[in-house]
Order: sequence, then structure tokens, then C-alpha cells
Amino acid sequence: MPHIRSSADLRNNYNEISTFCHDYAEPVFITKNGKGDLAVMSIEAYEKLTAGYELYGLLQDGLADVKAGRTKPLDSAMAEIRGRRRR
Repeated sequence: MPHIRSSADLRNNYNEISTFCHDYAEPVFITKNGKGDLAVMSIEAYEKLTAGYELYGLLQDGLADVKAGRTKPLDSAMAEIRGRRRR
């Protein structure tokens, strides 16, 4: 269930909202004039969220490479990696 607070609550009860965000790692939705305006979350929750987006992007790149045939056999790839480590 989303946690919804008003912009006045954010202004007047910042510490309480901050504590909630850190304790539950969930966003708090802030309303302005009764309508959704912002989503507030802890830095840790934000970093986890953006790391997931980055990972999904890398996976999409890999799937695109497979689809386009930009692959090589595992033995060949491992030999190349080992060769780079020895330099």
C-alpha cells in the first residue's frame, strides 16, 4: 500500500518522512493540492533502483548482440580474456 503525504507534511514533518523512507526502503508519494507531485525515497533505495535499470540495460545490450550474431565461442572468449590478464 503506498504511503501518501501532503507537501505540507513534507515541510512540517521532514524527519518523520525521512525515517520512514530509510526504515522501509519504500518511496513516500507527496501530493500538492490533492494531486500526485513527487516520490521521495532514501538514497539507498534510489541507488538500488537505478542499479537495476543499469543491469537491465546491459542485459538488453547482450541480447541485442546475440540476436545480431555478435558472439564467439566460450573457449575463444576465455582465451582472449586470459591473454589480456597476462600482459
